[in-house]
Amino acid sequence: MKRLRQAAATGLARWAERRHGRDALPLTVHRRRIYILPTRSGLALGLLLAAMLLAGLNYNSNLGLAFGFLMTSLALVAMHHCHRNLLGLGVDAEPDADGFAGGEVRFAFWLINAAGVERCDIEVRCAGRSRIHTVPAHERQPVVVPVPLTRRGVIRLERFELRTRYPFGWFRAWTYVQAPLTAHGAPRPGGELTPPGSAAASGGGVPAAEPRGEEDFAGLRSYAAGVPLKHMAWKVLARGGEPAVRSYSGLAAQPQWLEWSALTRLDEEGRLSQLCQWVLQSDAAQREYGLRLPGTEIAPSRGLSHRTACLRALAAHPPASTAA
Repeated sequence: MKRLRQAAATGLARWAERRHGRDALPLTVHRRRIYILPTRSGLALGLLLAAMLLAGLNYNSNLGLAFGFLMTSLALVAMHHCHRNLLGLGVDAEPDADGFAGGEVRFAFWLINAAGVERCDIEVRCAGRSRIHTVPAHERQPVVVPVPLTRRGVIRLERFELRTRYPFGWFRAWTYVQAPLTAHGAPRPGGELTPPGSAAASGGGVPAAEPRGEEDFAGLRSYAAGVPLKHMAWKVLARGGEPAVRSYSGLAAQPQWLEWSALTRLDEEGRLSQLCQWVLQSDAAQREYGLRLPGTEIAPSRGLSHRTACLRALAAHPPASTAA
């Protein structure tokens, strides 16, 4: 039975796509896009009302007939309000979202209510996960739907849905939004190796380049032969401490390259996990870094946009692109 329902839902979604075509966001839901059916409780109510009306006619009970007609009228009004709850509602979405394999990706949606009435219990459903939100009149409300990422890759979701069961749960109205969403699943960060060319990789020796300026002080490290005396922490030495030198973050003259070819002892997914770990570490340290993968090279830089570009390159490394 579950497979039959899934097959019917998939067939209806494809029919709606052929009927309406691809959608451009933001989108306003109009009358012809809304589908409505009774829920299980609505079907049970319908059977109960039919039984009440038959009993009222059979036993000539005016009170039973009046109550049956009253409940039927209430059900029709509830159906109208359920349909009206979606009519004219606007929706927008961020088409791309980022996450890590084994975690989740969070898609951001916005519900836009330009009408003068409150839209209650609006459900945004994406890839089997949903969030329910109420949108006050003349307001725009954000909704975040977390979707699990079971693997690394670029996962394309062809559609999402808006649903509602307001006011009594007797009817379910919904609409399909045929706007593609893309989830970029970066590899899970892992590995204990240090990036080639870093101070840690060289055993704590002389850094690759002498720091310029003293505005980005990052702490103290142990003294190593060859470090210029001007970087010595003389106050620490005067207090009887161990010889130490001042270290600085993000001031190396040469940017750091994170290279696929430096990880020959790891398998493909192990390399990607280690490179992902290096990207996160370099970004946290605010160092300039570049990424080299087979067929892909990202020039050294830093910042959120650069971090996102590197993680998406790791996510898209073959085999990665899959349609959902």
